[in-house]
Amino acid sequence: MRKQDAYKKRCWWQMILLALSLLLYSCTRDAYEKGEGKYSLMRADFAEAFVNSNKQVTSIVTDDGDELALTTPYKAKWVSKADTTYRCYLYYNKVEGKAEVLSMAKVTCPTILLPAGLSKGLITDPVKFESMWLSKTGKYLNLSLYVKTGEADDSSATQKLDIIQDKLIVHPDNKCIRHLILFHDQSNIPEYYSRQVYISVPTNKIDADSVGISINTYDNGEIIVKRRCR
Repeated sequence: MRKQDAYKKRCWWQMILLALSLLLYSCTRDAYEKGEGKYSLMRADFAEAFVNSNKQVTSIVTDDGDELALTTPYKAKWVSKADTTYRCYLYYNKVEGKAEVLSMAKVTCPTILLPAGLSKGLITDPVKFESMWLSKTGKYLNLSLYVKTGEADDSSATQKLDIIQDKLIVHPDNKCIRHLILFHDQSNIPEYYSRQVYISVPTNKIDADSVGISINTYDNGEIIVKRRCR
């Protein structure tokens, strides 16, 4: 009898737990289908992040031109300067006209360098090229790349990406194309797996109507990708 009672009690608790699980699943599913879940309204955008005097991001302007205050000031290690603007990529929920940040990462926004200013000379270690596009606001020329990485023996070793100025070609119709070179220093970091990186080049730093960027790739060697930026 004791075994039967224990068995009945165990079955009773299992039925209660099953009922609670079904109730929780139903609530979660209803919230998702109604657009009420935490990630149901999630968006991903490139943006400019505006930082206050306390080194907190307080607002953004997306590449679609949307100006949004943050629901809560955002802090991160890469936000190292006060009263400035960073280029970023973020995931967020748009809540009552504001941005509820889920995650935010800094995007490299390089200055176009002259070859003479390179201390180690021009280095073009290979990368994987994915795409290049102009932001809707026209303020940034964006590159999506993959670099190979791994754990280096030297913990201070870091890869470096830059944009180097090359020749300017002027056509008979006075349209100009600026040739640029992607600088990539692998810095002896092992090439075990791929990591996606983004670069945003401010178009107000490009002295031409179009660009052609030379990129050394793993699959196809040197390629030149072209894009109008005016």
